[in-house]
Amino acid sequence: MSDLLFATNNQHKLREVQEILGGSFRILSLKDVSIDIEIPETQETIEGNAIQKARFIHELTGLNCFADDTGLEIAALEQRPGVYSARYGGEGCSFDDNVAKILGELEGVENRQACFRTVICLIMDGRENIFEGRIDGEITTVRRGKDGFGYDPVFMPAGYTQTFAEMPPYLKNGISHRGRAATRMSHFIAGKKQT
Repeated sequence: MSDLLFATNNQHKLREVQEILGGSFRILSLKDVSIDIEIPETQETIEGNAIQKARFIHELTGLNCFADDTGLEIAALEQRPGVYSARYGGEGCSFDDNVAKILGELEGVENRQACFRTVICLIMDGRENIFEGRIDGEITTVRRGKDGFGYDPVFMPAGYTQTFAEMPPYLKNGISHRGRAATRMSHFIAGKKQT
């Protein structure tokens, strides 16, 4: 089984990606390789942040690694929070603070269309590869469900009646933005192994 270093300290993301990739790879966290530093995220785009994080960790370790960045883009908020999704409620904010802020900004707004985008930058054998996943949906008026993390309790994907936080992990991971990006990465790596 191949080892892949995931440039994150987020245990929710780590667990989710390991579930998506199944037994194909052993996903190592930064903690597994004794890295305990803040990774810079100073770019203006989701793609830019994913690339910046992957390069930073690759330069530090020399290992095959990947990093992701995710943004929630809400039509009525001019695509905010976007690249600022993780810290939309301000420095040191919680997931709950972020959700409360967007629910407040959308109060009374009829157009609740939104999409989640994840970009993964994989650096393998010294080469950078980009994979993107996207899912469209809408923001609910109240929090629903106990599972997931981040904006999951208020994001309902198109064609479903449940929010991500109401779905069992296998369903969410099968359709989510991160699931789609990680699956594309998995197929790419599998293809490289066969050549």
